[in-house]
Amino acid sequence: METTPTKTPSSKRHHTKTKSSSSMMQSRFEAYNRLQAAAVAFGEKLPIPEIVALGGQSDGKSSLLEALLGFRFNVREVEMGTRRPLILQMIHDPTALEPRCRFQEEDSEEYGNPVLSASVIADIIKSRTDLLLKTTNAAVSPKPIVMRAEYAHCPNLTIIDTPGFAKRGEPENTPDEILSMVKSLASPPHRILLFLQQSSVEWCSSLWLDAIRDIDPNFRRTMIVVSKFDNRLKEFSDRWEVDRYLSASGYLGENTRPFFVALPKDRDTVSNDEFRRQISKVDSDVLHHLRDGVKGGFDEEKFRSYIGFGCLRDFLESELQRRYKEAAPATLALLEQRCSEVGVELAKMDSKIQATSDVAHLRRSAMMHTASICKHVVGNQPLTCEALIDGAADPAPEQWGKTTVQEQSESGIGSWPGVSADIKPPNATLRLYGGAAFERVIHEFRCAAYSIECPPVSREKVANILLAHAGRGGGKGSTEAAIEIGRAAARSWLAPLLDTACDRLAFVLRNLFDLALERNHVRDSEYGKHTENMDGYVGFHAALRHAYSCFITDLAKQCKKLVRHHLDSVTSPYSQVCYESDFNGTFGSSASMLYRLNQGSAGSYSLELSDMGPESRDQENIPPDNNNTRQTTPGKDSEARDVIRESQLTVPETPSPDQPSDTYGGAKKELGNGVEVGGRKRMSRMTGNNRNTVQNCGGGNMYGKGGSAYSEICSSAAQHFARIREVLVDRSVTSTLNSGFLTPCQDRLVVALALDLLAVNDEKFMDMFVAPGAIDVLQNEQQSLQKRQKVLQSCLNEFKNVARAL
Repeated sequence: METTPTKTPSSKRHHTKTKSSSSMMQSRFEAYNRLQAAAVAFGEKLPIPEIVALGGQSDGKSSLLEALLGFRFNVREVEMGTRRPLILQMIHDPTALEPRCRFQEEDSEEYGNPVLSASVIADIIKSRTDLLLKTTNAAVSPKPIVMRAEYAHCPNLTIIDTPGFAKRGEPENTPDEILSMVKSLASPPHRILLFLQQSSVEWCSSLWLDAIRDIDPNFRRTMIVVSKFDNRLKEFSDRWEVDRYLSASGYLGENTRPFFVALPKDRDTVSNDEFRRQISKVDSDVLHHLRDGVKGGFDEEKFRSYIGFGCLRDFLESELQRRYKEAAPATLALLEQRCSEVGVELAKMDSKIQATSDVAHLRRSAMMHTASICKHVVGNQPLTCEALIDGAADPAPEQWGKTTVQEQSESGIGSWPGVSADIKPPNATLRLYGGAAFERVIHEFRCAAYSIECPPVSREKVANILLAHAGRGGGKGSTEAAIEIGRAAARSWLAPLLDTACDRLAFVLRNLFDLALERNHVRDSEYGKHTENMDGYVGFHAALRHAYSCFITDLAKQCKKLVRHHLDSVTSPYSQVCYESDFNGTFGSSASMLYRLNQGSAGSYSLELSDMGPESRDQENIPPDNNNTRQTTPGKDSEARDVIRESQLTVPETPSPDQPSDTYGGAKKELGNGVEVGGRKRMSRMTGNNRNTVQNCGGGNMYGKGGSAYSEICSSAAQHFARIREVLVDRSVTSTLNSGFLTPCQDRLVVALALDLLAVNDEKFMDMFVAPGAIDVLQNEQQSLQKRQKVLQSCLNEFKNVARAL
């Protein structure tokens, strides 16, 4: 008796389990697809398991994608395949007897209307690519195009198709851009690499295998596919040849097994059913040739599961599902974190929008933020937070500090004016900021000031100053001339140094603003102090920075006035700096010489400042007079000439003895003009050619044994210059710079910034926070965040269901 087969309880349970497992895989796949779409739309960096297809332009990537889809859409007709990544989301839908393709809208998680005609797909890919590249003015773009394909004959599989590696492109740098972009797409460790290389290429001469090794050195997450395998079959005659080629031994490692795939070559338009039939036939033909066309066949036990498109398709689908299942718990945790973070961002945005109409709240927040920044600069913080101007090492000086050379370069000030020496203060190569950098600049200023000596003075200047003082009467003409020369040199050479010091110190203090912002941000992040969140208010931060910079600029101007006042004080004719006894006592021979110069008789005397010697006397038209000119011994005469040569070498401005002297009233002036001492006025004979006055110097030989009057006056002027510099730098300027910059910062910085920012009417105050159109921008950001939160929350709920079913 024939019985009708019946299903046993165990078979029913197995069928139910298989159906449940298939349903679970489908729901898991759908959940990942929606999450992937959300990640693309909102720029989320989520470690979703994904397959990335890599290969050269002619290695068969496009044909493989069409075979996986189960229909042709002529992607090969798109130039270079595509210049943007193409994310293909294949959904196995048994009810979709014809493929339904939809493209995700740019910058949105929504999909457009279904594209029913397969021939239109390539056109859409090309038009979207061209539009984006034209907008960005680039040859390639990493921004992906997302296409969702629902079909009864495609697997549940998602693949990212990348532009093919190219040897040559337009423009010339396109191959490098493609390689860089593909490496960037393939680098994340959660992505599986599907590398295609056609069979005609030997492993040892592969162009792109090294690029894949750079990304995945041990091929732990790389699947290698040898495409166009049918082109290689005719080369095999014996089993050992086939097995050696299939093993790829020596090139890919023992644990890497490539897949070998051949696809239909006929590109004629055929129906989708015929296309799939051709794929199956090619698989059968390859196996038939290996079994019957090769002597001894091949090692089927070892290699059968790696030959044919069908094997590759099944492996890709199962491998992706395995990765999805393993990643589900981590993905769920990450989604919960992102939902929480987006919720916080949305709350901040809501607070900003609400604050745009709450002026009092904004004023309070602005005041608290300003006070916090100022406290980081000048102190008055808890013990854990040192003031930057008092010395601190937070943030890291290695990152935020500057060397002396960097300060000079970035400030735009450069080297010290008038200083030829290379000034290198202690710690010049260390990266300093705040109080340490401030003190280093002051020390650098002192080094620069003390490197300057009193500059040489021409004889004409000395003569003009000396003769003017001598003509006014009194016996201190030479001393006063030397003092006046020293004062003038100090005013001329030290003033630019003072201005530069103020500018450099102002630069150091300006840099503290960025350091205070960084420290404020880090401290708030560490201790969770988000009481007055001012992030995003660009106008306010710009105004705060400007107010701080203006405050430091005003301090620099005030300090310049203060130090200039000190310079004017020590160089004033009424200053006693140059007359202090401790200074005069150090003159030595120069003081004695000036004493002798100033102790002339009550009658007329003359001071010779020009080079002496026969040539000079001839130039002055003073003929020799044996009766009235005192004779000198040859030794003394040579000594005088040596002194002259010495003064000519040390004072390059000294005019040549060959040049004519100044004249008064058309007559030549003799450099030994007689001057009446006392209250008498200068007489007209000063302009005459009075040789008798030259012969009677009133004090005998005014040169002395130490040198000429000119060299003695220059030497004395240099000592007066040094005295003025010492008093100015050590007694006045250093303390003035400290008190002029640092004290106002500590006393007035907070108040000054608050007045500048807050002491305005509400309308002007709100300009810092609500620029034209700013409300619309904030509301658009709010809507975007709300949409993102909704989509991520939906994905989170899906993954909770997926996790419960694991």
